[in-house]
Amino acid sequence: MIRINEHYIKLKASYLFADITRRVAEFQKANPARSIIRLGIGDVTEPLPPVCVAALHAAADEMARRETFKGYGPDQGYAFLRDAIARHDYQARGCAIEPDEIFVSDGAKCDCGNIQEIFAADTRVAIPDPVYPVYLDTNVMAGRTGYDRDGRYEGIVYLDSTPANGYVPALPSQPVDLIYLCFPNNPTGAVATRAQLAAWVDYAKRHRAVILFDSAYETFIRDPQIPHSIYEIAGARDVAIELRSFSKTAGFTGTRCAYTVVPKTLVASDAAGHAQPLHPLWYRRQSTKFNGVSYPVQRAAAAIYTDEGRQQTRALADFYLGNARLIRDALRRFGIPCIGGENAPYIWANVGHDSWAFFDLLLTKAGVVCTPGAGFGRCGQGHVRISAFNSRENVTAALERIGTVLK
Repeated sequence: MIRINEHYIKLKASYLFADITRRVAEFQKANPARSIIRLGIGDVTEPLPPVCVAALHAAADEMARRETFKGYGPDQGYAFLRDAIARHDYQARGCAIEPDEIFVSDGAKCDCGNIQEIFAADTRVAIPDPVYPVYLDTNVMAGRTGYDRDGRYEGIVYLDSTPANGYVPALPSQPVDLIYLCFPNNPTGAVATRAQLAAWVDYAKRHRAVILFDSAYETFIRDPQIPHSIYEIAGARDVAIELRSFSKTAGFTGTRCAYTVVPKTLVASDAAGHAQPLHPLWYRRQSTKFNGVSYPVQRAAAAIYTDEGRQQTRALADFYLGNARLIRDALRRFGIPCIGGENAPYIWANVGHDSWAFFDLLLTKAGVVCTPGAGFGRCGQGHVRISAFNSRENVTAALERIGTVLK
């Protein structure tokens, strides 16, 4: 009889957002007349920017003509998109990133989960707590951990993010090989200063570690002192991989497009201690297991780099930040300490008691869905994440309901 990959058995019984969906569905079944406002999962609600829609239509028309039809695209993505990414997202900020160091994909979540495949099974991994579950779960699946003991997997170096450190974790007290960082952070909404990121780059250099830097939410940064990319830090090309997404930048959660940057100067060691560049390894993985993003979607993604596209995506992010400001201000009026919402679309509320109990309170009494912080890790206990992704009308109504419940 064929055997399963037993590392999957180590995983907790359900994925966080699947558990939330189940609880909400059970509540709705028991209360069919109750309206639900969802401020939990980070899915966008506003339509695609008009420039993206126009590009999708134009590209679809190209696919209808033999002379402009496109089949399989280039392994790393079309040059027109990678050139635009390199020029606008990196070179315009002084980052020395070239188009052929960019790999277009169908989502940052996929890349976050898949990138670990190019590293050895005995890699020592450091992951923040609280954390986006994909970082942790995919390393469990790969066999880099022991079992879950009291809410933490054996073998993982956890980086505590707490009120005491402003939810920006300190450097590990021991050497590690692979470091996951996410700023602006999901779930806390915290941002890292230039000095804080420089300290991580220096640590990675000293210990010959690699940083996986998830900057999926960089479009929401409004503080000019906060870096948008790890590559704004001197020396980061030699120690960091960066992952980005169009899901939040341009509302592509249902359209699917993202990219990962693997500099050609970034190396790791093989078993014999010889330096091996990571760029060709990721190229080999992607060309073997991934068939690329559709031509119309890549045309739509490239459209955001036009003058009109930049204006429209900025307005889209500003809309969600307006929601975030309303949520943040309301929570503070309710006496609940919170961070985020200024350079990120998430508000991390310190509710002071069990986060699943607070989730149930809002669901059953207010008909509002949030995300319990305990689902993101031990340090998330006592917190909830509230998302700014919804209509202004729904956000306003949700806050009125929450205020009534918390009186």
